Amino acid sequence: MKKISKVVSLLGLLFILISGTIDLDDLFNYESQNIPSYITKDNTPESNQINNQITTLGRVLFYDKNLSENNTVACASCHQQAFAFSDPLVSSVGLNEGTTGRHSMRLVNSRFSNEEKFFWDERAASLEDQVTQPIKDHLEMGFSGTNGDPDFNDLITKLSAIEYYQTLFEFAYGNTTINEDKIQRALAQFVRSIQSFDSKFDVGLSEQPNLNAPFSNFTPQENLGKQLFLNPPPNGGAGCAGCHAPPEFDIDPNTLNNGVIGVIGSTTDIDLTNTRSPSLRDLVNPDGSLNGPLMHDGSMTSLLQVIDHYNNIPNNSANTNLDNRLQRPGNQTQQLNLTSNQKNALVDFLKTLTGSAIYTNEIWSDPFDDQGNISIVGDQLSSNEFIFDKSIAVFPNPVTTDLTIQIETGSYRVTIYSLLGNMMIDKEISGTKRMNLQSLAKGVYILKIQDLDSNNFFNKKFIKH
Repeated sequence: MKKISKVVSLLGLLFILISGTIDLDDLFNYESQNIPSYITKDNTPESNQINNQITTLGRVLFYDKNLSENNTVACASCHQQAFAFSDPLVSSVGLNEGTTGRHSMRLVNSRFSNEEKFFWDERAASLEDQVTQPIKDHLEMGFSGTNGDPDFNDLITKLSAIEYYQTLFEFAYGNTTINEDKIQRALAQFVRSIQSFDSKFDVGLSEQPNLNAPFSNFTPQENLGKQLFLNPPPNGGAGCAGCHAPPEFDIDPNTLNNGVIGVIGSTTDIDLTNTRSPSLRDLVNPDGSLNGPLMHDGSMTSLLQVIDHYNNIPNNSANTNLDNRLQRPGNQTQQLNLTSNQKNALVDFLKTLTGSAIYTNEIWSDPFDDQGNISIVGDQLSSNEFIFDKSIAVFPNPVTTDLTIQIETGSYRVTIYSLLGNMMIDKEISGTKRMNLQSLAKGVYILKIQDLDSNNFFNKKFIKH
């Protein structure tokens, strides 16, 4: 459990210990994660560099089922941490048991690629463009504005009425205004923060920077698989690195179709538009089991099936978009003639690309509790109203002009802070008081009332409209 703010009462502490909690005073460090020096690819745009506050908001958005029309589906429903942010199902389940047309791609190391486009068919020009498209899909999350669905503006209205988003958007962007651009930036930052560089391969490369040399921590079979992966077919290899260059193992942006042209749920339809691939890192779990079926149509259920496919590319005249690296002279397709031992060596090598932290690290975990609740805490947000020993009421909330503090006669100090800790108002009162807040900008504020006789405090968060 991360540290809890000092002024939270015992009752508040007990609540936090059983609830999902975001501590704004103790954020996870997304900005300065350890990235090996040999990793040089990065598709993060200069306009949306990873920021702890915004990425924290992105984590909440990623896991929040309120982003679907009927509150049953989140981004994380189809991209699950336990499976390297993929789905063990062939088709992910969306609204009303509708399913996706393609398998949900693993999101691990999405940032570390020369390819900037997203989706299997690269229809999204950037990750920022991609992250809200499933939300606006009729079958996936339901804010499509078609088929009787609400549209994205309805989602913005919905999120604006949720108290924790008033806090988080203010914290991330300096104001409570919610729009698609802010949602896109936050979700993209969270997805780009998901990284995996603690694999057996990374240990080997750190000890032996020459990719072509044997790794001392590899078995002979794994080293054989590495050489087969790196070397092109004319040199006795499989040529995998021609499209999936190490050490990022991302997809070459110029890659065309890989020979898999199936469509989920159909034996006759074909799809030639699938030219993207996720990183080859974390294809399997640490226990060696697949993180979900492979290829856009989920048609392959083992790494050996994948190797067999590239060993003998189908010669299908209907595939008019086959990558030229998989073609051979005379209208022929790639035939590698790998032996069983070589195929197994390639499988063993691919398994060395799996890390461990990605599956359990809290930095990428669900911030909501089992009941779907979340608490936002921090020195400026914490409340100890449970131990304030005098009857008190503060209303209305949200407030437009006048805020009423209803309290028995006594001596009190009233202080209002912004979420960044700036003091906005500081005055003493002697009992019930109506305060004109017209001079405050729209946003989220903290009201702190100190009983000057007992020194007890009452803290309350309120929204100024």
